[in-house]
Amino acid sequence: MSPKRLIEVLSTMPDPRVARTRIHKLVDILVIALLAMINNGTDGWEDLADFAEAREKWLGGFLELPGGVPCADTFRRVFEALDPRMFGECMAQMTADFNADVQGKVVAIDGKTLRGSFDRRRGRSALHVISAWVSEAGITLGQIVTEEKSNEITAIPELLQTIDVRGATVTLDAMGCQKTIAALIVDGGADYALALKENHPTLRAEVEAAFEFPKATGARKKDIETCREESQGHGRHEVRRVTVRRNVECITESDDWKGLRSLVMVERERTIDGKTSHETAYYLSSLSESAPRMAKCIRTHWSIENNLHWTLDVVFGEDKSRIRSRHGAANLTQVRKLALSLLKLESSRSKKSIVKKRKIAGWEPDYAFAVLSMISVV
Repeated sequence: MSPKRLIEVLSTMPDPRVARTRIHKLVDILVIALLAMINNGTDGWEDLADFAEAREKWLGGFLELPGGVPCADTFRRVFEALDPRMFGECMAQMTADFNADVQGKVVAIDGKTLRGSFDRRRGRSALHVISAWVSEAGITLGQIVTEEKSNEITAIPELLQTIDVRGATVTLDAMGCQKTIAALIVDGGADYALALKENHPTLRAEVEAAFEFPKATGARKKDIETCREESQGHGRHEVRRVTVRRNVECITESDDWKGLRSLVMVERERTIDGKTSHETAYYLSSLSESAPRMAKCIRTHWSIENNLHWTLDVVFGEDKSRIRSRHGAANLTQVRKLALSLLKLESSRSKKSIVKKRKIAGWEPDYAFAVLSMISVV
């Protein structure tokens, strides 16, 4: 038995090495790296090599390993040489298999800084990675790596052009609240919910007025709908009031925001350890949904922070990684995300956390193989 789909897709990846240095097959190196990442405690090149050495006999059962198992320097050289965008396309081919239908789902797009990738000696800041996350499925659709967080505005359109979001609702924070991005999403067959902040001061003022003076700005009673949500836990109490306005004619440039159909106001009141704070957020959306459905869509966006970024940092130790080579860091985070997706998909231990599943994969080689083989069975 072998993970045929994984090997098939990774075999299409161009090998960046010169022919005389190809002692180990590229596909073997990549599969070992993914298996090592599924296991608990993998951080750098030495860990990848130690894992390969410890499991050499087992790996030889489904990989060719013509030159034995790779050493740490081989892993480093290969991952530093791989083109992150081409490698990302390979990853996207596999995740597309288990993301074939995003109809009705939320695709959250947000950025995360790889804090350990900065290189002070060379004057390089940490890399910034923008990911597209299918919130309900817990799977990454794709990613784009940039040198600076400020480059998100140009990187997001590039990411949208590489993924299929038809039928989904794409959610973005204020950095992605741009007319060109809204148009790309609609042209791609999806809807959007974009957070609106001070980066559009005139538009923000108009939206605030639309909720403060609904009648004066042309809204009828049937155009406004409100719902209230309440949650409590871990010493925190939160009340959310979500108001949807479906009349957008009060916005001067409403026609410039392709597909714009509703404005959303979210009022949050949080009480933590006896201290209460208030926050009001605004959104532009191409949806014309009820207030409860809009509330769920906006709330779902934050799973990219809680279930992807937090897991990468706390469970996979991404923030602690000291791999500073640009391609090395960018490629390794793609391996982490694929490993996370496969661990989430593997259902025989569905009641176990990702931490527990990684431990079990370390204890039981057959379970690690089962996780890897999810690519073949989806």
